[in-house]
Amino acid sequence: MLAGLLFAIDDAEDRPGRLTATLPFAGVTLIEYQARLLMAAGAAQIIVVVARLTPELLGAIARIGQRGVVVDAVRSAAETVEKLHPLSRLVMLADGLVANEATVAALAQEGGDALLVVPEVDAQAGLERVGGQMAWAGVARLDPKRVAEVAALPRDYDLQSTLLRMAAQARATHVLVPGEAIRAGHGVVRDGRMLDERSRAVLAALVSGRRSGFDRWLLAPIARIALPRLVARGVGSAVVGGAGGALGVAGCAAILMGAPVAGLLLTLIGCLGLGLGRTLSDLRDEAGQPRLMDGAMAAIPAAAVLALGWMLREARADDVPLLLAVALVVSGGLAARAVVERVRRRWWAVPAAYLPVLLLPALLGLPVFGLVLACGYAVASLASAIETLRTQA
Repeated sequence: MLAGLLFAIDDAEDRPGRLTATLPFAGVTLIEYQARLLMAAGAAQIIVVVARLTPELLGAIARIGQRGVVVDAVRSAAETVEKLHPLSRLVMLADGLVANEATVAALAQEGGDALLVVPEVDAQAGLERVGGQMAWAGVARLDPKRVAEVAALPRDYDLQSTLLRMAAQARATHVLVPGEAIRAGHGVVRDGRMLDERSRAVLAALVSGRRSGFDRWLLAPIARIALPRLVARGVGSAVVGGAGGALGVAGCAAILMGAPVAGLLLTLIGCLGLGLGRTLSDLRDEAGQPRLMDGAMAAIPAAAVLALGWMLREARADDVPLLLAVALVVSGGLAARAVVERVRRRWWAVPAAYLPVLLLPALLGLPVFGLVLACGYAVASLASAIETLRTQA
């Protein structure tokens, strides 16, 4: 079993009386973000070492517990030993650590004691030295007996620092921080303003790293600007997603009323709003909402395509546009089912990606050509996905 050890002891350097662990970060508090990293690595238990239980910390611990993991708050090494299973693997994150999932997951694998390190010459001020001209970078994999060893010492020993020393004396393996993690802002931060900057970088990376072309090329640039502002103002994901859904429905209605350009544009904006709402839901671990918004992001483009086909059929007295719309919905639906996330290519279509393909020809007065183009995109995505899956089978 994997267990995580977190710390909520130090105050923020620029906000006396406020724990660094409870500062806002990526839509939640920093300690909730750290807990999410541990849970993504497979942690079934999280132990939080505290000096005092503030209302903000109590709320954060309660929210972590709602995510299906056992959470215990302790004040000493002895209490930690009582809570920790002796056969578990323990991953310790430093108080104030900002990291990414890949970095934490790498230290959560099977093995003996290991410390994530950075060369002393590149280390930021305040990082603890661990020998070999290295400084600790905030993540450690520890044998649970290290905690028992600290518990045998006088109570006034600092648990985090002493565990680090015990691991170093036991010749823990040194693992260098990956360069991409450093570029993404990996580090121990206790300044609220700097944490805000790192938070914006994490929010941007969250959508930029998605493999869908629609997410990366359309949603990500908007999210980099909008998400930090939405998070700072505490705007709910349901509000953002609901507004996006309403715009999408309004766009479908506009198409049926004979305004395909305005309707497709509204539908596209609505899907972008749903994408922002889904991202906020992911950040806050809101059960059910991401799936609901994903469903809306599939249903609204399909409705817009059928509305466009029906409107063109009525305007032209020709069944071809409607047949093309039905073919697009069917082929697009099959492509969406065939496209498996683990083998996704960035150019493969997702339902919302057909909207800009339809919008550009509509702006030129060629909506039927847009339907033909979108059908070709769907068929190409489906064929490529099937071939990739066949090759990997």
